[in-house]
Amino acid sequence: MAATMIEQRYQEAVEACARCRQSCETCHYNCCLPNGSADCGRLCVDCAEICRLCETLMARGSQWAPQVAVLCAQVCDACAEQCERSDSDYCRACAHACRECARQCRSIAAG
Repeated sequence: MAATMIEQRYQEAVEACARCRQSCETCHYNCCLPNGSADCGRLCVDCAEICRLCETLMARGSQWAPQVAVLCAQVCDACAEQCERSDSDYCRACAHACRECARQCRSIAAG
């Protein structure tokens, strides 16, 4: 997906969603599953999926993107809170990506 195809107002949020999705998937497979952290694992997968949806809707300029961005920010916050309880590098990276994604999504939702 070329940057020129994404509306400028969505560009940073799309990139934040992509980073968050990747970080959540990495955390899930490299930390949550091996450590048996079911709650964290489910939340990371949920967060990755809502980020994927939000990223897709923003990339194509969907009218629903701002509303999905609200939900995405909420899920990212919950995932960050969960991951901040761990001392794993994967969880710390995931929490950081989630916080940034939530911030970017809130800016989209605010208009």
